[in-house]
Amino acid sequence: MAAITAALIKQVREETGAGMMDVKKALTEAEGDVARAKEIIRAKGIQAAGKREGRKAQEGTIASKVVESANGQTGYAVELNSETDFVAKTPKFVEFADSVLEDAVKAEAASVDEVLAAASGEATVKEAVEEAAALFGEHVKVGQFAKVEGPHVEIYAHKKSAEMPPSIVAMIATDEAGAAVAHEAALQISAMGAQWLTREDVPADVVESERRVATEKSLAEGKPEKIVPKIVEGRLNAFYKENVLLEQSYVKDPSKTVGDLFKEVGGAAVAFARVEVGKGEAE
Repeated sequence: MAAITAALIKQVREETGAGMMDVKKALTEAEGDVARAKEIIRAKGIQAAGKREGRKAQEGTIASKVVESANGQTGYAVELNSETDFVAKTPKFVEFADSVLEDAVKAEAASVDEVLAAASGEATVKEAVEEAAALFGEHVKVGQFAKVEGPHVEIYAHKKSAEMPPSIVAMIATDEAGAAVAHEAALQISAMGAQWLTREDVPADVVESERRVATEKSLAEGKPEKIVPKIVEGRLNAFYKENVLLEQSYVKDPSKTVGDLFKEVGGAAVAFARVEVGKGEAE
């Protein structure tokens, strides 16, 4: 059994928003297993009103573009963070984000580390970002990075308001036929935040965790044990419908799914990515 330290309790509180005593009880029941403790908290329906309370907000923008590549097209998206939206919306900051994107594209980067190591003039992107911090008078960093490839790539960049730069970028790669509905799919990704393309893409450990939570929740609600498996499958399907892109209800016509959109044009989605300012890992 792992020691239940103050640091462990703090970690679970920050990740779930649950109260100290609830977290301590869950960790005790889980014998110090953080992942299991979080499942117990979810199964008991403890609200996460204070989730990540006090975490420093990250502002910034996302630069994105599609380039022709050997496989058809490649979409790139790079998040550049600042401390305030005042800096984020300045033309110089947006221009600098675009320059970081260009350096990433030239280097054919495939990760944040590769973006930081990419050449930027006579320096690297990492060094350019460090210099930019002095220029803008705020901490500046490269946040999230995404790259998708396929015969066709569509990008939708969403702005919170007219004066702000893009805060959400959705990218989807499709086959040639799927290009006909790629824009609609990109809008869906931006609005609904799917995590996986198909249910087969959902990691086995995630599915098992959802199954355990659904089972415990059903039993806690007093459901007859013999019908719990059926209820659990129903809740798993609801999980897929919420988090799997091709199974989500199409926002403009809930009578069909996003998968139906592609079937109607005889096309297919290959991959997708969604980047939202401030939603990456905390520093």
